[in-house]
Amino acid sequence: MSRTFLSGNEAVARGAWEAGVAVGVGYPGTPSTEALEHLATLPEVRAEWAVNEKVALEVGAGVSLAGARSLVTMKHVGLNVAADPLFTLAYTGVRGGLVVLVADDPGMHSSQNEQDSHNYAAFARVVMLDPSDSQEALDYTRDAFSMSEAFDIPVLVRSTVRVSHAKSLVTTGERHSTTLLEPYQSDPAKWVMMPGMARLRRLDLDLRMAELEALADDTVLNREEMRDHSIGIVCSGPVYQHVREAMPQASTFKLGMTFPLPATRLREFAKRVEKVYVVEEADSYLKRSLCSLGIATEPLALPGAGELSPGLIRRAFGLDEPKTRRLSVELPPRPPGLCAGCPHRPVFYALRKVKAVVTGDIGCYTLGASKPLGAMDTCVDMGASVGMAHGAELGGGFEGRPVVAVIGDSTFAHSGITGLVNTVYNGGSGTVAILDNRTTAMTGRQGNPINGIALQDGSVHEVDLPGLAKALGAGRVRTVDAQNVEACVEALVEEVATDELSVIIFRAPCALLEKSSARPFAVDASLCAKCRVCTKLGCPAISVDEDTASASIDAEACVGCGQCVQVCRYGAIVPSGLSCDATGADV
Repeated sequence: MSRTFLSGNEAVARGAWEAGVAVGVGYPGTPSTEALEHLATLPEVRAEWAVNEKVALEVGAGVSLAGARSLVTMKHVGLNVAADPLFTLAYTGVRGGLVVLVADDPGMHSSQNEQDSHNYAAFARVVMLDPSDSQEALDYTRDAFSMSEAFDIPVLVRSTVRVSHAKSLVTTGERHSTTLLEPYQSDPAKWVMMPGMARLRRLDLDLRMAELEALADDTVLNREEMRDHSIGIVCSGPVYQHVREAMPQASTFKLGMTFPLPATRLREFAKRVEKVYVVEEADSYLKRSLCSLGIATEPLALPGAGELSPGLIRRAFGLDEPKTRRLSVELPPRPPGLCAGCPHRPVFYALRKVKAVVTGDIGCYTLGASKPLGAMDTCVDMGASVGMAHGAELGGGFEGRPVVAVIGDSTFAHSGITGLVNTVYNGGSGTVAILDNRTTAMTGRQGNPINGIALQDGSVHEVDLPGLAKALGAGRVRTVDAQNVEACVEALVEEVATDELSVIIFRAPCALLEKSSARPFAVDASLCAKCRVCTKLGCPAISVDEDTASASIDAEACVGCGQCVQVCRYGAIVPSGLSCDATGADV
């Protein structure tokens, strides 16, 4: 055993490794991404990025069928994608332990919605464990594999952004080898969920849930902490840490196993305190569950959305919030934006030029909706852009404006392919823009099938994206250098004018993949016409000089991509340290 600082994500990976996990598989999504990345660095484990969360869980199910242990990782919206296999795997059960890390994002720091995955555990009727810090993340994940096998059921380990990314001191252990009990034998009654067999497994699930309910009342994962008997607080996960800081004298019932709930112990706890309160984030899962158990809870004016804090909890109880030291100056706002040199910027600039209605998708390029680009109209879920574009074409009503779907390379592999197949099948037209920046940039530049980079193997097979689009039936397919502004505009003008379904692959590597050796640019103020066209690119390196009203470029931020040079009509943007004449020639 040793002691070390680990984030919650690293601790989940370590717990899986200590449990003898054979395979880790997932899809990158903040705040879960680093769990699989860390697992990939540990010995004796195979780790892979899947094309999406549904496939990841199906791969994990196959590992389980073979009798080995598997960890599947995803964020909360990924669990929506994986829900189909999850619900049926509750019926089939497992052979080797099958554990799913689902990382919720209260406050939507990097997500398009806010969900409480507790509801999925209850809905699918699978076990959920709820660690509150890194040590519990390790311990709960390690023990989840044994629980999965003992009760023949998948186990969800729920994290949140605070548990996933905060670091704390953790005691680690050794890896335990897990040898399968017996050789594999076909068992269609367990694994083939046609109706006749599924009905029997449904009844078997009832029996397993009864055993798990008994475990919930007995396990040390759930614990009562009796202090002042006037207030009893039921909580789970990282909220427990906030409750202990905000209400140190209150009695607490800390739930480490949040489905199924320990009904008997919760009722006993309620009898031992004068008033029961529930403190939870983003949803009322626990409050509703206690109500269904016949436990009366007191109202508490907590925010209905977002993360909790000790101050918010104290305020809800009518107590003074902790005094905080305020800064003497207001910090300037720092809204998210595309990086300097991002190859998505010329595409959105061109989309504005053609006055397109843009159905967008999930990725860095979602920031194309922000000003000054302001060139994205929708963003709903992974892969929605292509299907929504087809629907928008059917609905009409855009007064002659073209409809363009914008989707990234990784997202296209995740769930955009089916949308394109659907459009082809139904004789749709319109334009699909695939922004191929050679990586899954938003979550930390992971590999994907389009760039052919695997998590542990490096360069592997790269999907032929133009060939795939043609094979799916797109009438017109072309590849454009995304850093060439004129080429981007020209391609969009031509393709939105056709009656055929067209696919434009805008290809250029993410600006963060490798450090540019290009020389930064500067503005020759004597040539600047103060038209501010360059500022419409939204590059963080470009600003307007308050004294001269001319454009200015921060040489430290500039990566020398030359996008601004292409849109300046006056030749005022020149390599840093040089001047030039009105034609742009060096002098």
